[in-house]
Amino acid sequence: MFDQGDEEGPFGPLYNIVGGWRLTGKTDTEALQEALNDVVARHEALRTTVVRTPGEQRQEIHPPTPVSLTVREIPEPDPALRDRRAEELLIELEGGRYGVTELPLLHAVLGRFDEDDAVLVLVVHHTAADEVSMQLVIRDLGVLYARRRGHETGQLPQATPFRDFAAWERERYAPTAEVKARAYWREQLAGAAITGVPSDHRKSAGVPKKTSVHRFLVDAELTSAALALAKETRGSAFMVLLAAYKVFLNERVGATDVAVPTMASGRGPARFENTVGAFFNFVPLRTDLSGAATFREVVERTRATCLKAYGNFLPFGQVVAEAPASAASFAADDLGVVAFQVFQFPALEAEEAGDLRISEIRRRLLSQDVSTDIPDGVMFQLDIDPRSGEMLGHLGFNTNLFREATMREFAAGFVEVLARTVAAPDAPLELAS
Repeated sequence: MFDQGDEEGPFGPLYNIVGGWRLTGKTDTEALQEALNDVVARHEALRTTVVRTPGEQRQEIHPPTPVSLTVREIPEPDPALRDRRAEELLIELEGGRYGVTELPLLHAVLGRFDEDDAVLVLVVHHTAADEVSMQLVIRDLGVLYARRRGHETGQLPQATPFRDFAAWERERYAPTAEVKARAYWREQLAGAAITGVPSDHRKSAGVPKKTSVHRFLVDAELTSAALALAKETRGSAFMVLLAAYKVFLNERVGATDVAVPTMASGRGPARFENTVGAFFNFVPLRTDLSGAATFREVVERTRATCLKAYGNFLPFGQVVAEAPASAASFAADDLGVVAFQVFQFPALEAEEAGDLRISEIRRRLLSQDVSTDIPDGVMFQLDIDPRSGEMLGHLGFNTNLFREATMREFAAGFVEVLARTVAAPDAPLELAS
């Protein structure tokens, strides 16, 4: 999870975020190229490198340069098969290498099925963008493309430079600043370590590493039950799903003191809401399950954990400084750390961009052998699909730690626990101890 040089980890060429969108209408590739260049000019994070020499870390902002736009013809005459072809293109590009020094940090591929149907894939190095940033990039690209095509558009909101955020964060969380969150995390994580999952391979075994993805579906009926329980308990889907995951971990590893890391937005003040950058922050959510008589009680405890954690934001590096033992699982030879995330936001659906309509590709069903890098461990994501009412499951895992069969069993075990707990939240709960 920490700096491992330019070939591995968070500064390596596989540490990217990739998004895909279907384009309906005839795409003007010249206007698309110009609009992509406009996006890079607007958001300086896409043309920023991080200097990481010993004793010095700083951002270096470069002038705008043209975005690499590759156009491919995808011969697929059957419209019913094009969704799969689009996903296969995403999988191919997610396995690509895009160095952190290859500016700009935005790359684009346009795959054309015919004159009026195409898929656009955008690849951004993860040091320059997070999930929210990708939504901002495609929003801005649509407006700028329409403008380049000669259409009247509204004004885009001001995009505060990411360097302003970096300066704000340095001042806000300076070592000399009074930050009450430091005391909260020191107390909250006292005597705790992020809960690790026993791995198939020891890190010391030197098994070659890549990141693979196992995908699975949670049906609409079970998804609806989880959402209903969230409403009933005045919580969120994330809180209910995290509670079920904590019960699953209890059954798997036997721990009642469960600390699960998640990725949360760390955007800070509202003036940064239109800024592209890497704002995500690692947040360990620790809940004591001991004595919980029902799943409803686990949800209530998990909800309290989340609310307190979100009310005490602190960059993860400073959390670890206050509670160094909490990060011990990252260094353990026989454990993998699993980060847990839930996405629940509307998909971009037929958004007009001049004479084009843009629709996000959210429904991913194909597992893959090689994907964008996870620096250390497993990323467990659940995406609530607003179109089908299902949940799309994603387990990205390091193959030097886990086998694919283990991840398939891991996913199936979680779904079984989720079904059992949300169906009877007030039934007696038997926890391992």
